[in-house]
Amino acid sequence: MLIKKFKINIQEKKIFSIYQKIKEYNWDVIANLDDWEHGTNKEYLKQLCNYWVDEYDWRKYEIVLNNFSNFKTKVDDIDIHFIKEIGSGRNPKTLLLMHGWPGSVLEFINVIDQLAHPEKYGGLKEDGLTVIAPSLPGFGFSSAPKSPYGPRKIAKILNQLMIKNLACKSYISQGGDWGATIANWLGYDHSDYCKAIHINCLTMRHPDGPQTDEEKKWLVKFDQDQIIQDGYRTQQATKPQTLSYAMMDSPVGIAAWILEKIHGWSDLKDQNIESVYSKDELLTNIMLYLCTDSFSTSTWIYFGRREEGGRFFPRDFKKIEIPTGIVVFPKEMSEWPPKSYVDRIFNVQHWTIMDGGGHFAALEKPKLLVKDILDFFRSIKV
Repeated sequence: MLIKKFKINIQEKKIFSIYQKIKEYNWDVIANLDDWEHGTNKEYLKQLCNYWVDEYDWRKYEIVLNNFSNFKTKVDDIDIHFIKEIGSGRNPKTLLLMHGWPGSVLEFINVIDQLAHPEKYGGLKEDGLTVIAPSLPGFGFSSAPKSPYGPRKIAKILNQLMIKNLACKSYISQGGDWGATIANWLGYDHSDYCKAIHINCLTMRHPDGPQTDEEKKWLVKFDQDQIIQDGYRTQQATKPQTLSYAMMDSPVGIAAWILEKIHGWSDLKDQNIESVYSKDELLTNIMLYLCTDSFSTSTWIYFGRREEGGRFFPRDFKKIEIPTGIVVFPKEMSEWPPKSYVDRIFNVQHWTIMDGGGHFAALEKPKLLVKDILDFFRSIKV
């Protein structure tokens, strides 16, 4: 399969257009609810937008991303962008590293080198992994399918990327958010090739539901906690096209939509989003959506999952038997179920509970996440 080197180089007129729309945004029509309870804080967003147009430098982060080896290849008529870093050691395992929404490959800029070359960070050279970090279909520099794909279909696409395009005989995978969901389906449908998975988020559900009193209490609490989250999810899973008309021409709108989730799903100090992320990290992730016009198609995965059956595995579900590593961060967007529930889905061989961190683990706690990934994959034979 043809694989081409790829260099990020956004046209200046595109960047200028984004900045002009930010400068011309009419803040006066937005009500003054300067808290996060009702949505993205107006005062903070306005400050961030001022920094965006006055100080932020997209070109700086183009260089950062281009310092990695970027490629594109076609899988089922979809152009898949991916970063590849060959691992140290004599025979490194190949790791498929997957982001989610509203994330991007930017999440991995602080973990790719650590995973591939642990000896540079105090680890063992032989633990190094060859990292493949794709932009999911419809996200960033990958093109979108002609209609929405759910995570099961995307798992098929990424398995083809690994086995056919990249000629891997086998591989391992890791993900959070949608990346975790795709990893689940890789373990379920493609275990001949995907030999182990490591996840930091649980989005799938066992078709038989909770069995113990502890599991039943968890489900009640989960359902209650998710009520406040269901707005964005329902919109993106049912009418993503309608949302796109409002968002695609509004950098401020996209920023507000994404920032609300990053704020709500992260382990912050005193509700301060910059206690975890820099302005540049927040804006570069947002710019990846804006510069590639991919916000609309990135939401399609929600629609696709609904069509695939939602959170639940099939009624004839068979336990995923490949080795599975779990890392639990306390401020994950949804509380993990009891281990007894997780054990009925996966062959759990590694379970770590962290004392800090949230949903975007690769950005929030890169060193902790890397250590857990390397510890797990070192401990198993695949």
